[in-house]
Amino acid sequence: MRASRALAVTVTAFAAVGLSAPMAAATYGPQDVRVSPYEVHQGGTLQVSARGCGHGGRITSNAFPTANLPASNSTSYASVRVRDRTTPGHYNLAVECDGRTATAKFRVLAGRGTSGGLGGSIGPNSTEMQVGGGLVAAAAVGGAVFLVRRRRTSHAAF
Repeated sequence: MRASRALAVTVTAFAAVGLSAPMAAATYGPQDVRVSPYEVHQGGTLQVSARGCGHGGRITSNAFPTANLPASNSTSYASVRVRDRTTPGHYNLAVECDGRTATAKFRVLAGRGTSGGLGGSIGPNSTEMQVGGGLVAAAAVGGAVFLVRRRRTSHAAF
């Protein structure tokens, strides 16, 4: 009788461990959170991907408004736009799904101003003005010399 009890306890213990192993191996919540590109300018767009969000989730950060991560059996993707006036520096984002959270890091770079062409805020400096003036003067002198030489050769033929 004692051996049968020990055998029953052993079988029950192995069954409990065997049945709980797949549950322990199954992981829920976000995994392998990636941000592309790692560095983005103010107002730029980030692509965020995460595995393990079968029911969807949320992406939060101080650099952009909260975004939804769509449900997917494999990898979920979402695009988020960094605010125009976000302070340059390093930021974290959090992906929340199935009651768990995973984080990733990215960097916001300072925005670049645009060159509006004529009438823009960036004008030629004094060196560029001098070079341009010299080219115009050289063109005027060259044109005058050409006209004078042409006039002399045309009168000599008659």
